[in-house]
Amino acid sequence: MIDPQLLRDRPDLVRESQERRGDPVSHVDDALTAEAARRAAITEFERLRAEQNAHGKLVGQAAKEDRPALIEQGKSLAAGVKEAQARVSEAEAAFDTAVSRLGNLVHPDVPAGEEANFVTLATHGEERSFDFEPRDHVELGESLKAFDIARGAKVAGSRFYYLTGIGMRLELALMLLGLDQVLADGFTPLTTPTLVRPEIMRGTGFLGEHADEVYHLPADDLYLTGTSEVALAGFHADEIIDVDAPKRYAGWSTCYRREAGSAGRDTRGILRVHQFNKLEMFSYVKPDEAEAEHDRMRALQERMLQACELDYRVIDVAAGDLGSSAARKFDIEAWIPSQQQYRELTSTSNCTTFQSRRLGTRYRTESGKTAPVATLNGTAATTRWLVAILETHQQADGSVRVPEALQPYLGGLAVIEPVEPATVGA
Repeated sequence: MIDPQLLRDRPDLVRESQERRGDPVSHVDDALTAEAARRAAITEFERLRAEQNAHGKLVGQAAKEDRPALIEQGKSLAAGVKEAQARVSEAEAAFDTAVSRLGNLVHPDVPAGEEANFVTLATHGEERSFDFEPRDHVELGESLKAFDIARGAKVAGSRFYYLTGIGMRLELALMLLGLDQVLADGFTPLTTPTLVRPEIMRGTGFLGEHADEVYHLPADDLYLTGTSEVALAGFHADEIIDVDAPKRYAGWSTCYRREAGSAGRDTRGILRVHQFNKLEMFSYVKPDEAEAEHDRMRALQERMLQACELDYRVIDVAAGDLGSSAARKFDIEAWIPSQQQYRELTSTSNCTTFQSRRLGTRYRTESGKTAPVATLNGTAATTRWLVAILETHQQADGSVRVPEALQPYLGGLAVIEPVEPATVGA
């Protein structure tokens, strides 16, 4: 959530941020009203409790004959304090609901507007074309026996798949390359839980307007994570941590997304699916170091895409497409030859103190006081990259060239050859 002090002191700044996101500005006034009611309820509770404490001293000092009446008065005061405490709880819950409707304060350099208002920050390579009719990743994957979509749908339904043979090995090679990259960059690797408690999911901002994207297990009141960002953000929840040197983690996990609202979109292949693997970077830093850490994550992502010899562009995501937790997000989109367009492969977000404030992750400042840390996340490798790798490196005969950086993870394999139909098993 945003800083309540900022909400009180600079509401116009919050209103401007909401407007740039395309979110209701009225939510700021609702939050201010709820905050005033919360503070008033706390003040009244503290007044009544002080009166109760003072009355308790009178009872101790009173003559024996006066005590029964004073004790009855004390009971009345205690009931008033209890009612005031209940009003505080109600006011705090109302404020929590109101402030949760406010997105993180948008970075001043972020372009305003909806998804189409992004700004291109950099490009690499070219919009690759071929002197033959390119196949899409589904045709390639099936001829290479890299995945089996039909059997995935038979077993689990639409948007599920099997990675088979070289497909499974290629995904693992990509993930291991990413792991080596993040290790060299000082990240500590973690295998993370893929089920988390509601307070962790809520604290990272995934139970707001996109809650319908999340799988929920009601019997256990646990949520399946769509990214290990959630578990990594919860790793230091309710802790005071040392961030004199940034804490950098890389979470390897299977991820689950309901893809609600995407009916009819990218139903062919493995671009938009319900289950995939991902290596996610996550950093805890001092707030004034967050922008530099954001650039650092982006640079690592670009090195990964260049290692996979992909053509891409880096965009500064528009405010209306940020998601509630991010103050700024860079997406890296690879060129997909069969679609003749760029598609997102990875992103990195600067969430400033938005997540840590609700999760209670703090550091000790030079004054000795505690303050929320800044959190950042970014994908180092994920299953979706196979789409761009297969299509970008395809050859006229249907084979696919393996990028040099991935070859050591595949036993030196340089070219993936199609499987002849005559040799394919049932």
